[in-house]
Amino acid sequence: MNWMKAEKSSGRRLVDEKGRDIMVERGVIHGRFQVLHLKHMEYLLAAKMRCRILYIGITHPDIIIYPASSPRDIHGTIERDNPLTYIERYEIIRNGLLEFGVKREDFEIIPFPVSRPETFLQYAPEDAVYYMSLCGEWDKEKYEILRSYGLKVEILWERYGEEKGITGAQIREMIAENGDWKQYVPKAVAEYMESHGIVERIRKLYYA
Repeated sequence: MNWMKAEKSSGRRLVDEKGRDIMVERGVIHGRFQVLHLKHMEYLLAAKMRCRILYIGITHPDIIIYPASSPRDIHGTIERDNPLTYIERYEIIRNGLLEFGVKREDFEIIPFPVSRPETFLQYAPEDAVYYMSLCGEWDKEKYEILRSYGLKVEILWERYGEEKGITGAQIREMIAENGDWKQYVPKAVAEYMESHGIVERIRKLYYA
């Protein structure tokens, strides 16, 4: 097959001669996932459609050891913005993907300390395609960080302002205010958060 491959680190899609997305062996995607919601699922599934094995990187796996190192990373420093632990996010992402029909052997979940970029390739495969969405200045900075390491980066979409849809911050606020947050997350995520005391934890963090 003659592939029109994107140049390394270009950000362009990998497509074949008919303009169809190329299925690569390994892909990497990343986020804080505080809390995993349906827009996150759209992002994860769009990446999974492009690779056989998807590595989901959890940024700020510990905000004490890996706090924000950029002024653009405005949500990576305090507990109120990061109420879920690494293992809770790991299990929620796993449960959400299984709920949406992704086979367990088709994805891995890894730490992705993007605030310490000299370390993240200890966790993520260097030969993968790194998928991103651009929704703000911090995303643009992360894109440049990945490029600076010579990685293949593909932008799934750019969405700003209201185009982004629901955000984790909005869901945390709805939880704190007893709003109807469950409609914005997978069923498995809502069940996990209620059974593990995360809902009450978020409310305490907002009104401590």
